[in-house]
Amino acid sequence: MSEIRATEIMVAAGAHELKDGETVVVGIGLPQIACFLAKATHAPGLTPLLEIGVANMRPKDTPVGLADSRIFYRATCWSGFLDVMGMNLHRGIVDTGFLGALEVDRYGNINTTLSREGGRLRYFNGSAGGNDVASLAKRVIVIMRHEKRKLPVAVSHLTSPGFVGGRPRAELGLRGGGPHRIITDKAVMGFDKENHSAALMSLHPGVSLEDVLANTGFPLQVPDAIATTALPTAEELRLLRDEIDPKSVYLGGVG
Repeated sequence: MSEIRATEIMVAAGAHELKDGETVVVGIGLPQIACFLAKATHAPGLTPLLEIGVANMRPKDTPVGLADSRIFYRATCWSGFLDVMGMNLHRGIVDTGFLGALEVDRYGNINTTLSREGGRLRYFNGSAGGNDVASLAKRVIVIMRHEKRKLPVAVSHLTSPGFVGGRPRAELGLRGGGPHRIITDKAVMGFDKENHSAALMSLHPGVSLEDVLANTGFPLQVPDAIATTALPTAEELRLLRDEIDPKSVYLGGVG
């Protein structure tokens, strides 16, 4: 088996967080790849939802966006945005929201709207359904590149709420459980139950604690004993490389 890529470790870690029988609103890219890896292995009863209203799809080839018809293949439902947001998220039946991010801060607040670098303001696509997902899903998993600028003390723009200001979700008036995991190309982070700040859970093989701390823009809680992130199995790698993303559309880089 050839060298394991960081993206493969990331999606395997994300897949392992998903449970059989769950309903998941999933974003395009690595979240999508992780979701279909889970469904092909330990979670055959997983129900993925796309915010545009597609449910329980089995993508053909590797779709490159929500409007790519290959992502609709064998879906059991194709309704609309309001159905996923209203009949699923707002009704409280979505177990997990699996998202990408431009920035995530120490309290799991997500920015997908704009960046401020060197005095330059750059706008991106905005939240789409991200705010609904972050506000209402029972838990939220974020997958992203591990860079200091992408993990600031406070996000440049609050697109989707986590534990805003370190406050409990109920105090914020948010029904969803909030941030659960941040999975990067260096580590897996969770959130402290008392102060709601990001805490290191595991380091990927070959990654040092010093590297992670140097590339994290906020104070990261570190346990006395640090676990090592499990590598994808040979079968998981086969599925990723031969069936789920054989052209490395998403596994070829870190979004």
